[in-house]
Amino acid sequence: MSNLSEKDKKNIWHPFTPLEGGIEPLLIDRAEGVHLYTADGRKIIDAISSWWVNLHGHSHPVIAEAVAQQARKLEHVIFAGFTHEPAITLSENVLSILPKGFSKIFFSDNGSTAVEVALKMAMQFWHNQGIERKKIIALEGSYHGDTFGAMAVGDRSIFTAAFAPYLFEVEFIPFPTSENETTVLETFERLLTSGNVAAFIYEPLIQAAGGMRMYAASILNQLLSLARAKEVVCIADEVFTGFGRTGRIFASDYVETKPDLVALSKGLTGGTLPLGVTAVSDRILTAFQTIEFTKTFFHGHSFTANPLACAAANASFTLLQSSDCQQQIKTIANLHQEFASKLEKYAIVKEVRTLGTILAIELRTPEKTSYSNSIRGKIYDYFMSRNILLRPLGNTFYIVAPYCISRQQLSTIYSAIEEFLTG
Repeated sequence: MSNLSEKDKKNIWHPFTPLEGGIEPLLIDRAEGVHLYTADGRKIIDAISSWWVNLHGHSHPVIAEAVAQQARKLEHVIFAGFTHEPAITLSENVLSILPKGFSKIFFSDNGSTAVEVALKMAMQFWHNQGIERKKIIALEGSYHGDTFGAMAVGDRSIFTAAFAPYLFEVEFIPFPTSENETTVLETFERLLTSGNVAAFIYEPLIQAAGGMRMYAASILNQLLSLARAKEVVCIADEVFTGFGRTGRIFASDYVETKPDLVALSKGLTGGTLPLGVTAVSDRILTAFQTIEFTKTFFHGHSFTANPLACAAANASFTLLQSSDCQQQIKTIANLHQEFASKLEKYAIVKEVRTLGTILAIELRTPEKTSYSNSIRGKIYDYFMSRNILLRPLGNTFYIVAPYCISRQQLSTIYSAIEEFLTG
């Protein structure tokens, strides 16, 4: 073990990792494109975009240069009472690709805080109007982050068990499937009839951390239409799905009825720096557009709209809009669909799910489908031994690679998956 690894083990508490019995973290020396390079010479394909954040490949020169230039000009400034060009440009960029009706961007630090902001805005929207609406509806199996508000609207699981007594009450409706759509709609309608529902929060079309579970745009559109009829605030958590992951810029582009608030992060900066934004519709703004000081949205972060992060996001936006990147997204989606059709012959495969650049494989195991399914360790070790990073969600593993991945690199991953399924 190197001296740095010894210091890491002594000093650092890693996320989602037990202090005893967990995997030893690999020391990464550098990264380029889809590859991570370890200090001892390994070259690993990052097939999950380092927790889904990396859009264009590691150490992208365009983004790196944008950050470097910004660092020499303005690294940070308080965002209350001040502003700067990178944030203004980014707000214009994000609003230009959102559905019509959005006109403000609120900056925060990451996906969880972007969700927190959306929840607080939804609650205060009613408070500012003197209307008593406190109930929030979410989907079973959802995951919206690890801060308290985000945990409260997420599924009750091992992630939240220690905090359950402290989380505010949320009504959960069943996760939509082709078999239960009627039940889902009836349950949702029943909850809406109370007249006390403030907001409906959802991950559009796919629950990422929940096992890459996918559901139809048609049922989501029906849910949103019902919510809209009752004036319920609709919050789309597009932290994972935003910026092309589903094949379109936003998963909300697949549905006719649009949300009132959208939480964005992860791919926002191309995976270079932490940044979150909450997009706010004109409807929500009406409850805050007043000179009455007590109706101010009292929320902020020390690093709100950090200029370096905004510069990275603007560079990533330019890359995302390019024809080359859009073609890559289509190519990856097509290759995933072709490969998915080959997996039906494997008895161990329970279900294969694809959407845009996302491919998920759920395995049959004696244990139930869950994050804690013991096969996760076997999956992780198998692919890491072949220098492929696939971090499974229990008995479900997936590919969410940077858009720069080549056909050959995808073929390498596909071949390793078939070898694993055969074994």
